[in-house]
Amino acid sequence: MMYYSRQKMAAVLAVCLLGLLLCVPNVMRSPGGGMPWRQIHLGLDLRGGSYLLMRVDLDALARERLETLTDQVRQALLKAGLGYRTLAADPKLEAVTFAPRDTSEQDRDLATLRALPTATPRELSVETLSDGRIAVALSPAALRARASEAVSQSIEIVRRRIDATGAIDPEITRQDQDRIVVELPGVGDPERIKTLLGTTAKMTFHLVANGVSTQGPPPPGVLLLPMQDDPKVILPVLSQVAVDGADLTNARASQDNQSGGWAIDFTLDSVGAREFAEVTRANLGKPFAIVLDDKVITAPTIQGVIPTGSGEITGRYTAQSATDLALLLRAGALPAPLTVIEQRSIGPTLGADSIRAGAISLAVGFVLVVAFMAVFYGLFGWYANLALLANLILIVAVLSLFEATLTLPGMAGMLLTLGMAVDANILINERIREEVRRGRAPLAAMQAGFERATSTIIDSNATALLAHVMLFVFGTGPVRGFALTITIGIATTLFTTLLLSRMLMVRWYAMVRPVLLPV
Repeated sequence: MMYYSRQKMAAVLAVCLLGLLLCVPNVMRSPGGGMPWRQIHLGLDLRGGSYLLMRVDLDALARERLETLTDQVRQALLKAGLGYRTLAADPKLEAVTFAPRDTSEQDRDLATLRALPTATPRELSVETLSDGRIAVALSPAALRARASEAVSQSIEIVRRRIDATGAIDPEITRQDQDRIVVELPGVGDPERIKTLLGTTAKMTFHLVANGVSTQGPPPPGVLLLPMQDDPKVILPVLSQVAVDGADLTNARASQDNQSGGWAIDFTLDSVGAREFAEVTRANLGKPFAIVLDDKVITAPTIQGVIPTGSGEITGRYTAQSATDLALLLRAGALPAPLTVIEQRSIGPTLGADSIRAGAISLAVGFVLVVAFMAVFYGLFGWYANLALLANLILIVAVLSLFEATLTLPGMAGMLLTLGMAVDANILINERIREEVRRGRAPLAAMQAGFERATSTIIDSNATALLAHVMLFVFGTGPVRGFALTITIGIATTLFTTLLLSRMLMVRWYAMVRPVLLPV
């Protein structure tokens, strides 16, 4: 137990040296040349920046699903040659209801609607209501699954949009069932980010419904949408989507050769290009509306067949607005609108104050612990202090290796880790003292002290590890940062206490062969 081979000592020293090398990037600039240079990143509370709490509008998602289902029901009935009366979506029932044209067609209506294609086997239920109407209802389980999927998809799209802006170290997490937390260290003005994230960016292509009055309610299958440049101008378009913008593969800002203004060039995938070609071939000379978030961007007349799936969106764009719109289209449309319900900005001065306060508390705590160990345990206390310093270096090294984000709770976790490491060294030294008082020889006292303290140290750290792993799994934001730092600290504490400090004491004994131990 008290013998260390050269290979074992070399391995312990190599781990400590590697940890020291991994800490170097945090105090030096990258030399370039493609060398990996991993650093700890500062969190929002230390660096300053912006905090956004957004809610996914799941009600809008359900309404959109009902609207889509209404169109599906209408098309299925018409295709089967069946009539209907008062076809409409009923949000209270979460269903589409209608009255059959004739009671004799009721069975055919039910059979036709039960054959509707769905994403999941039991997404729809078709039944007859007490008043004779037929209801096509969405199952609650399917709605919950779609809502959960929408939130996950929204997080991914938000991440893509933020990454495209060049923001460094964004933190994007899910909170509760329908909320997303976005932390942007170093971003002092969140307005542009807020605009980018709050835009659904759902682009669709619709044929214009010629001859339809914009006064009064529109007929079934027609939408009255405002023009983006002039909301007072209303354009009737067919509700059926001719080409879906989800088939878009690329979009970039460019300058219009004719007007000299800014435009967005877009390209569709093979499926979208084929649909685009078919629509333009069948509707030559008709206006074709490009709709973004329920607003008509432009409605040019189809002059010829467009087989390539490429096009250009023109309007009153600036360089920045064209770039932002192209970014949104590339990142993809949000499945549901996002609403910012909380917004905070933390200035760099406050972040610098937090760093200063955290560094001071860490330094003061470290100095007090070092002084305590040196005064109460002498030489063995100094060995414990060396292990404590190595512990701190290894924590920073692991955080640097994974490019972790350090927050103020994380700094508190580092200080708490030092206290836990000291507890382990105190247990060992006190056990050795007890064995010395019992009259054991120095080597036997050291061996017995380590053996009896090791099981206690492992048990206490294993319990703490389990608790902090649960904090990391179920916690959010700062709680996870705190738990992560403590978890790493527990692993480094076991290494430095049970291997490094023991090695230092063993090497000292091998060289000095003391009659009495300095405890």
